[in-house]
Amino acid sequence: MPGFRYFPCTDGDISRMLDRIGAASLDALYSDVPSEYMRSGGYDLPSAMDEQQVREFFRDLASMDPKLKVLVGQGAYDHYTPSVIPYITSRSEFLTAYTPYQCEISQGTLRYIFEWQSLICELTGMDVSNASMYDGPTAAAEAMRMCVACTRKRNTVVAYSGLLPHVLEVLRTYAKYSGVNLVETWDIAETVAEGTLDLAGVIVPDINRYGVIESHKGLAELVHEMGGLLVEYCDPSALAVLKTPAEWGADIAVGDGQSLGIPLGYGGPYVGFMACKQEYMRKLPGRIVGQTTDAEGRRCFVLTLQAREQHIRRDKATSNICSNESLMALWCTVYLTLMGPDGLRRVNELSCAGAHRLHDALIATGLFEEAVEGPFLKEFVLRPLCEVEKLQKCLADAGYFAALETEEGYVTFCVTEKYDDAELDRVVAVIKEGLL
Repeated sequence: MPGFRYFPCTDGDISRMLDRIGAASLDALYSDVPSEYMRSGGYDLPSAMDEQQVREFFRDLASMDPKLKVLVGQGAYDHYTPSVIPYITSRSEFLTAYTPYQCEISQGTLRYIFEWQSLICELTGMDVSNASMYDGPTAAAEAMRMCVACTRKRNTVVAYSGLLPHVLEVLRTYAKYSGVNLVETWDIAETVAEGTLDLAGVIVPDINRYGVIESHKGLAELVHEMGGLLVEYCDPSALAVLKTPAEWGADIAVGDGQSLGIPLGYGGPYVGFMACKQEYMRKLPGRIVGQTTDAEGRRCFVLTLQAREQHIRRDKATSNICSNESLMALWCTVYLTLMGPDGLRRVNELSCAGAHRLHDALIATGLFEEAVEGPFLKEFVLRPLCEVEKLQKCLADAGYFAALETEEGYVTFCVTEKYDDAELDRVVAVIKEGLL
């Protein structure tokens, strides 16, 4: 039914389908299921509501959630979302087939995936990108397995302990069930230089869990000398002003695209990205969209370089990932196109200025002291000289989610371009009023 994409089948549709397969009723479709496993009786569902009542129901439900302004960071960043994005992402040319294997009817989907890949390559400096991953942590885990696949008989991957905690947790899980020897360390260079590991790869962040910008000078050369690959876990928004993974000599770049305009939503949705040097693209998991021409010489797009083992010989595959976060990849593609290089740089300039303003003001209260050394962009941690639970409560009561406590007892803060000087001054005033 054109114009009614979400209407269910009519009684006539159901009757014709049952006639076609020779079934007497819908119940007959389940005749081979033992009766003890079939539900009997009705469902505990509310009475039917009209459209206005449904809207009010969900409005009341949404009002139960606290609407806090988020100044935490730790992999979830409250950047501004241009209002035009939802309208562009809902256009019909992008709402083609769910899975783009039939390129003849999926050009809208394939086109924006190709643009996503191109933009990720531009941000990271890598040669090729896949069509996206589930999120940043799983992209890092897939990169870990890719290192093992690319170096063959090597089986050890070294991960920097300064990676975000949830990234490390996923790496541990994947390593346990993939037979990978995962080594976590704060001193990557010393661990690698020992030369006692059958090194397949090293995973490091561009910005560590404390918000400090990391320097990887000389690391790629050391890792390559030991026979491994270098993976960099990145904040893609920050790549507008920081050195790219390619400039650091990395072989694979991964991260989460949430900072590219995806609103915070109680844990999702997110989108992972993954890119690599050309020599490793045959081991790159997931889909890759390529550009070609059709029989009439027109520009078009197709899935390319798909390893059949990924689909049918699963035990031989580098990865069994066959899907991607397509809508979120489109969302980020529109965001990057709207912002452009100058817009992304401005986002980082405003975020950096705000973060340093808040940092200095918090230190000046006497309620915090420095916890770690090093340059930071938009996120930082401090050592609290006050009761953390009381600090968090006074912020939450004023409408802020901030001062998340780390396992070391530090508290985290993060400032994006959404928070001006007046807002940041209010945060400091709230803390003073509540604790001094």
